Amino acid sequence: MEQFCFGVDIGGTGIKVGLFNMAGDLLEKWQIDTIKTGNGKDVLKDAANFIAIKSKEKGFTKEEIIGIGVTLPGPVKDNGDVLELANLGLGHFNIEKEMSELTGLKVKAGNDANVAALGEQWKGTGKDYENMVLVTLGTGVGGGVIHNGRILAGSGGAGGEIGHLPVNYNEKEVCGCGKRGCLEQYASATGIVRLAKQALEKSPKGSLLSNEENITAKLIFDLAKQGDKLALNIVDEACRYLGIALAAVAQVVDPEAFIIGGGVSKAGDILISNIKKHYTPNVMDALKDRVFAIASLGNDAGIYGCARLILS
Repeated sequence: MEQFCFGVDIGGTGIKVGLFNMAGDLLEKWQIDTIKTGNGKDVLKDAANFIAIKSKEKGFTKEEIIGIGVTLPGPVKDNGDVLELANLGLGHFNIEKEMSELTGLKVKAGNDANVAALGEQWKGTGKDYENMVLVTLGTGVGGGVIHNGRILAGSGGAGGEIGHLPVNYNEKEVCGCGKRGCLEQYASATGIVRLAKQALEKSPKGSLLSNEENITAKLIFDLAKQGDKLALNIVDEACRYLGIALAAVAQVVDPEAFIIGGGVSKAGDILISNIKKHYTPNVMDALKDRVFAIASLGNDAGIYGCARLILS
């Protein structure tokens, strides 16, 4: 009898669902909207109903589905406890217990960035490394640490929150987490745009950026590749903070590789080379020779990681 599992990546705007076989091959994937009604609980019901519909379409019996892996955008304890998911409107609950009751299937859950790291380590760029760190550079900065092939989630499921490492104690603006000077304020897509706007206020002339009404991180990297001096300086500053932060991470977890994902990672070599330039002088000699590479699974990393939670 052939068996399967589902991976469910629950986000603030969409729920990605993947169907996998026992070898970890992604057979089919779908996406539905995240509907935040019912005090957030309808998100879980929608995901469970969608799996039930697809299972019926495929003609699966309960014995053919070995379980469901789930990711959530917030800390998840090893037993499935979730204290709060503010962007989904959910308070304290146990995701594994509730999803299992809704579906009648085994459920294993984790934080979205941590599980995405597991996916990259299993089937992506990190597949040659038992010890690696995934850094996601998108609207925010996320992270996941894989130690000896397993997620290092910490006591409360909040391990790997790289984006909120303090890197600038002189920062006046407040980060979304409530602190000041977090990595996310400089190295996320929004943080890089913030650096650009600050630079243009000081020196509004001499850069193609000064002619743009809609400045994006992609535009900044594109102009940097063309040699625009101001754009190059912004990229260098963002990567300086990244290099410093990842040097600190390396001192604690000693990874073989740093895998860089998220929308900003599409910048490619210019991003990697600048991170390495600032990482190397800020880390001890024994940790200098580490791999830096671009993630390969993109938005599917989460559902791959979900499948791995069940199949492992």
